[in-house]
Amino acid sequence: MKKMLGDERRKSILSFLKASEEPISGSELAKRTNVSRQVIVQDISLLRATNAPVISTPQGYLYVPENTAGRPRRVIACQHTKRDAEKELNTLVDYGVSVLDVIVEHPIYGEITGSLHLNNRFDVEKFIKRLGATNAMMLSGLTNGIHLHTIEADTEEQLSNAIEALNRLGILVQ
Repeated sequence: MKKMLGDERRKSILSFLKASEEPISGSELAKRTNVSRQVIVQDISLLRATNAPVISTPQGYLYVPENTAGRPRRVIACQHTKRDAEKELNTLVDYGVSVLDVIVEHPIYGEITGSLHLNNRFDVEKFIKRLGATNAMMLSGLTNGIHLHTIEADTEEQLSNAIEALNRLGILVQ
């Protein structure tokens, strides 16, 4: 396969991402376009600079147009230890809620957001395993476990039920 040139490659990357409902890894995009993963990282940065709604998730890159589906969305405040992260995330996805991100407030850097896009227990399991395998600190580790999540679902009822479940677990901060 011939190496693709910049503009053509970025158009292809956008097409691949738009056509996929699941994140695509940088390695997979590199393979599809016959370039290195580092070139893909640069291409994604260039696409973002042109306001392409491409985000990086723990599972790979995802094309996410601005809440065009009109799904109900809320930001919730939570606090828990690293040990309870899986319980928190599974509780949310079990109610049909997507966990879009995690946000912490840092005294120097301000708001720090990490993209998650967790939609089911399989996504949660992969995220938790990756967290353990890399021994990485969770963003909430910077703030004594306090963090925000942007969540969305098909209905307000799903959001309310999930939030109530987190409250019963003592994870929700009100």
